Amino acid sequence: QVQLVESGGGLVQAGGSLNLSCAASGRTFSRYVMGWFRQAPGKEREFVAAIKWSGDIIYYGDSVKGRFTISRDNAKKMVYLQMNSLKAEDTAVYYCALDLHEPLIRATMSVEGNYDYWGQGTQVTVSS
Repeated sequence: QVQLVESGGGLVQAGGSLNLSCAASGRTFSRYVMGWFRQAPGKEREFVAAIKWSGDIIYYGDSVKGRFTISRDNAKKMVYLQMNSLKAEDTAVYYCALDLHEPLIRATMSVEGNYDYWGQGTQVTVSS
């Protein structure tokens, strides 16, 4: 089993920044994909970003390209999401997720059903 715990959410004004963190614990793993998803009230969960364990494949959702940056620290079992130029429409609960399989193609990293473990989420609220 793997536990994922997100942190770093909060209230920020539009145009501001937040840095989310996700800490993984439990069983050991070395090859993986870590992803961030978000869900706004009344909407379906949306893919935000994902990164392969090697760092050589990174994928962003269209709505966050150029504003968000995903990174990872394998030694610490951490993944981060630096969010800049935040907009009111970025308001959502942000979840990190772990896929213990190698991605066949980059697009599979955006598929919820491919992820094996999920965190509880952290609220991000952007005021306009």
